[in-house]
Amino acid sequence: MRWLVLLLSLAMPVVSWFSQQGVFGPTNGAISDRYPTLIVAAGYAFAIWGLIFLWDMVFGAWQAFSRRAATDPLAGIRTWAAAGFALTAMWMPVFSQQLFWLALLIIWSALACLLTCALKLSTARITAPGLTAWAWAPLSLHAGWLSLAAFLNTAQVIVAYRLLPTDAMLPWTLVLFALATALLLWANHRMRGNLPFVAAALWALAAVYVKQSGWRLPGSDTAAIVAVAVGLVLAVQTVWLRLRPQPRP
Repeated sequence: MRWLVLLLSLAMPVVSWFSQQGVFGPTNGAISDRYPTLIVAAGYAFAIWGLIFLWDMVFGAWQAFSRRAATDPLAGIRTWAAAGFALTAMWMPVFSQQLFWLALLIIWSALACLLTCALKLSTARITAPGLTAWAWAPLSLHAGWLSLAAFLNTAQVIVAYRLLPTDAMLPWTLVLFALATALLLWANHRMRGNLPFVAAALWALAAVYVKQSGWRLPGSDTAAIVAVAVGLVLAVQTVWLRLRPQPRP
């Protein structure tokens, strides 16, 4: 399994490069522009994938070659990590082919896998601090970004298939924001203030504010304010959790 994790960590940036070259069809950015939503982030935010892929590859190499990686906590998340990496790589060509329902299922499944890794490692690192930089941090960052990306993808599916009004998107967008907030706060609480997870989420929310504050869609100004509010709540929760006494190993 450790070699599969390594190979899949390498596969993600390779598939991403081909996707951005238009090998699988229109690029993700081009498709996203066709279906504007009130939860979409500014384009620069997606540069975080470079850091995510790089750190995931470091994790893949470390867990394959390091003797310290032969621990019970890490053995318990390899399958989840492999599945999360595979699904992340799979999502890109599927989305380019505009198979939106399948892409939605894939991204939510990827989030479930990577969030499981982050939750498990957040507990394990209390007794095995060596997992922090090599495993907990990269997988938490990946999970944090997907926690917002999954809702962005959901909003795009709603617009693409006109499942809800596209001329008045604010009401159902607020519901998505509420659900995203609940997920972020619940996961962050379970992980006692997971800094990489929160950093990725705040990066995404800041980019949503940047995009929506200059957007012309009805309700975009409100969406921008809501994104800031969610970010502030998440940041305050993180500070509170980090200041609380941590359980001893």
